[in-house]
Amino acid sequence: MAAGAYISWGLLPVYWKLLGHVPTAQLLSHRIAWSFVTLAVFLGLIGRLRPLCGRLSPEVRRCYVLASLLIGVNWFIYVWSVNAGYIVEASLGYFITPLLSVLLGVFFLRERLRGLQWAPLALAAAGVVYLAFDYGRLPWIALVLASTFSLYGLVKKRAPLPAFEGLTLETALLLPPALAWLAWSEFDGKGVFLHAGTISDLLLIGAGAVTTAPLALFAAAAQRIPLSMIGILQYIAPTIQFLLGVFMYHEPFTRTQLAGFSMVWAAVALFLLERWRFGRR
Repeated sequence: MAAGAYISWGLLPVYWKLLGHVPTAQLLSHRIAWSFVTLAVFLGLIGRLRPLCGRLSPEVRRCYVLASLLIGVNWFIYVWSVNAGYIVEASLGYFITPLLSVLLGVFFLRERLRGLQWAPLALAAAGVVYLAFDYGRLPWIALVLASTFSLYGLVKKRAPLPAFEGLTLETALLLPPALAWLAWSEFDGKGVFLHAGTISDLLLIGAGAVTTAPLALFAAAAQRIPLSMIGILQYIAPTIQFLLGVFMYHEPFTRTQLAGFSMVWAAVALFLLERWRFGRR
């Protein structure tokens, strides 16, 4: 189930490419709307929707407003980067994310790093700096994706609701602006839904399922396998994304880029090796 979740997330660029004719803001709005519908129906069927409504204290709402903003920005940049031809740089963001999450744990949760854990963080930072010189700019797509998702994880670590209830509330908070944007697009004559054919409409509706199904697999797997195994399996997704970008969509990938990516990959390998050795001890 864990492998299925990460493989699904890795293959998501293929799905978004099929919807490349849809403006990014509209595509994001449909993803939010249909995800909310899917989650609300699911929670209703298992009897957990009504209890959720009774837990919406001001403190809970504040927490999930921040979470919804972070995941909304992450989804927007990711979908845009895929359809703009930056899948490789997006994959870099998800290679960096776990390392950045560790750093956030140090600064915000006062977690302590073991001595060898600083080495992969420094190596990954060196790789990002190297790529910045190669690109002539910071790899901002990777950095925005990594920072928003790791901050999202930090917020969710302290969030009071279970995974599905939390995501339902996040999509509910994002739903009004999403529906408003879709209504404005339709009024402006630029709406795609019901105007681009049946396949396009079905793919837009399916955006809810492709968003929530991997989450369901992940939630089920997280209860059954060690966290260390999840830590290793999470690199399946950016690896697939990287391979899709280079070999399926033929995005440029130079030798100098390979050097920068190799620093990040080496950091990931060193990080996993240190965790494995510490776990054995």
